[in-house]
Amino acid sequence: MKLGCIGDDFTGSSDLANTLAKQGMRVVQYSGIPSEPASEDVEAGVVSLKSRSIAPADAVAQSLAALDWLIAQGCTQIFFKYCSTFDSTPDGNIGPVADALADALAADRVIVCPAFPGTGRSVYQGHLFVNDALLNQSGMENHPLTPMTDADLRRWMTPQSKYDIGHVAAQTVFAGADAILAGLNGEDAAGKRHIVVDAIRDEDLMEIGRAAADLKLVTGGSGVALGLPRNFGCTPGKPDWEGQSGPVLALSGSCSTATRAQVARHAARHPARELRAEDIIDGRETPDAVLDWAMITGDLPLIYSSADPEVVKAVQDQFGRERAASAIETFFADLARLAVARGVTRIITAGGETSGAVVEALDLTTLEIGPEIDPGVPALRAKPDLVLALKSGNFGAEDFFEKAAGVLGP
Repeated sequence: MKLGCIGDDFTGSSDLANTLAKQGMRVVQYSGIPSEPASEDVEAGVVSLKSRSIAPADAVAQSLAALDWLIAQGCTQIFFKYCSTFDSTPDGNIGPVADALADALAADRVIVCPAFPGTGRSVYQGHLFVNDALLNQSGMENHPLTPMTDADLRRWMTPQSKYDIGHVAAQTVFAGADAILAGLNGEDAAGKRHIVVDAIRDEDLMEIGRAAADLKLVTGGSGVALGLPRNFGCTPGKPDWEGQSGPVLALSGSCSTATRAQVARHAARHPARELRAEDIIDGRETPDAVLDWAMITGDLPLIYSSADPEVVKAVQDQFGRERAASAIETFFADLARLAVARGVTRIITAGGETSGAVVEALDLTTLEIGPEIDPGVPALRAKPDLVLALKSGNFGAEDFFEKAAGVLGP
């Protein structure tokens, strides 16, 4: 293994694995920290954690354990993957994990770059944009767990990290890899350990990748990993893939603007059933009953808890944020277990927490990377008779669920 990757959720990890596979690396995504060595043919290992929204100390402990395993596989560079919308709070978890990894690796000049132009995320003058809107005006300010109220990455990361935050501006990035490396060296000399690097185009990401060839630690969204595989002698290619026949089920727990639009479109064309947290908590909805409905409908049934921010806030005010979120995640986990037991062979999930709950419930340990469904979302094979699509909330076109069912299918 050459490149070791630590992802803070399952959808982001599959997004990263997709990026590396398209650039020619032999990639395996692991669910949690493996208990055995990796296969000898793996060039990049992506350890998927569910650490984005847990206590910072727990996120650090899990990430360091993943680092130990990756180093033991022979990795010479580590990539810490977080969301391209920088999902975090003033307490973490991006800053504390980045600090801990940097300390463990004695790494300096740590790149911080969540840019992913293919999905509309760009970093300019240290600020994160979603398409043409600042992050805090994109809908992410309403995120139920990590509301993003400031687009300035330097300002947002400062309370999270014990180190000073630097910046390499766009004009330096446009000048290419040598100029970027000089910019990183200059910020390092000024005492800045974590350095936000601007990027608005894929070309920028490729040059950042070249500049990062000798760095011990890189952090960011999957986009900045675009330029890393060629440092290891890899060239772009397509993964082998054969689709899976059998019943399909879509599950959505994301409340992002993009997912709500996908749910609305799908519900107008296919069977769809909304889950309400209060009905789950009060026992009026059960996984068995919901799955019975889905299996009878056939077609491409969607079961969702995606709701407008006002509805989410009302539920959180009534039951508490943790209780409401846990009830929905547990329900989706139980539903996925029952679905596979009853012959469902294709599962599509929307939302990082939902995807993580499903993967853990199905006790999946390794995921093989297939073709890209939409930017950042690959098809995944979990078992000989089970394929998945794990979508981050903000990713995918409005017809994502239909498209995913087609790519996963025979």
